[in-house]
Amino acid sequence: MDKKMKSNKNFLVRFRGWIQAAATLLTNLHIPNLFKGKLYQGKAKTICVPGLNCYSCPAATGACPIGAFQAVVGSSKFKFTYYITGFFILLGVLLGRFICGFLCPFGWFQDLLHKIPGKKLSTAKLKPLRYLKYLILAVFVILLPALVTNSLGMGDPFFCKYICPQGVLEGAIPLSLVNSGIRAALGHLFTFKFAILVLVILLSILFYRPFCKWICPLGAVYSLFNRVSFLKLQVDSEKCVGCQKCSHACKMDVNVTDTPNHPECIRCGACMKVCPTNAICYHYGFSNKKQADNK
Repeated sequence: MDKKMKSNKNFLVRFRGWIQAAATLLTNLHIPNLFKGKLYQGKAKTICVPGLNCYSCPAATGACPIGAFQAVVGSSKFKFTYYITGFFILLGVLLGRFICGFLCPFGWFQDLLHKIPGKKLSTAKLKPLRYLKYLILAVFVILLPALVTNSLGMGDPFFCKYICPQGVLEGAIPLSLVNSGIRAALGHLFTFKFAILVLVILLSILFYRPFCKWICPLGAVYSLFNRVSFLKLQVDSEKCVGCQKCSHACKMDVNVTDTPNHPECIRCGACMKVCPTNAICYHYGFSNKKQADNK
C-alpha cells in the first residue's frame, strides 16, 4: 500500500521534466516563426501565459505577465489593470510557485543548464540575495515605469528592456539570426543584455536556478502566495523521523520539515524523492492537522 501511495505521490515529480517541456512548447507554439523572423500577433497574444516567456519571441503563444504588467504601468493612460492583477492572484492562490517549478520555460532552461557535468556550488550562504528579486519587482517593474516617463507620459518597461535575459534568448537572438534589418540595428543595449544572459547561463551551471532565486520578479509575485495557495507540500508529522534528508536535498535552500511552504519552494518534489518514510506529499485544498508548516 505504501509503495502504491508513493508511486502516486511522485507521479508529478517523476514526469516533471516532460511537464516542463510540454509547458514550454505550449507557450511557444509558433515555431515556424523562428525561421521567418516574424512575431505572432494574433488575438491569443493578449492572453498571459503563467511563466516568464518573452512576448517578443517569434514563437510565443501569449504575453509574459511581467511584460504585460509593465505595458500597463508605463502606459500614458495608466489605469489599474484588473486582468493582470487578477491573473497573478488567481494563479498564486491556485498554484503558488508550482508555476516556477513546472510551468516556466526559463526555469526549465536553468534546470537543463544545471545538469551540465561539472562542479556545483551551494547557495545556502547566499540566502540574503533572495530578497533582491523583491527589490527588482518594486523598482524596475512598478516604480520606474510609472514614475520615469517621457514627454508623452509613457514609461519604459525597465525590467524587460534592461534586465530580463529571456528577451534576448527567445527574442533578439532568433530574430537577428534570420532578419538582417534587426541584426543591423543591434547596439549597446543588446550587448549589455547578452552579457546578462551569458552570466545567467554560467551561474546556472554552477548554482541551481540563480535567476529564480535572486532576480525574477515573477517568482517574487508567486512567492507571496506560497503559504496560502491551495497546492502545498504536506509533511506528515506522524511519519517524519526528523532525518532532514529532505532539507539537504532541497536546492532552493528550504527547511522542509519546518516550513515546507516557504516562499522559495518551487514544489519540485526533490524532498519527496529522498524521504525514507514517505512523509511528504502534495496536498491540494485547505490544510489539515497533520501538516507541519509555519512553525
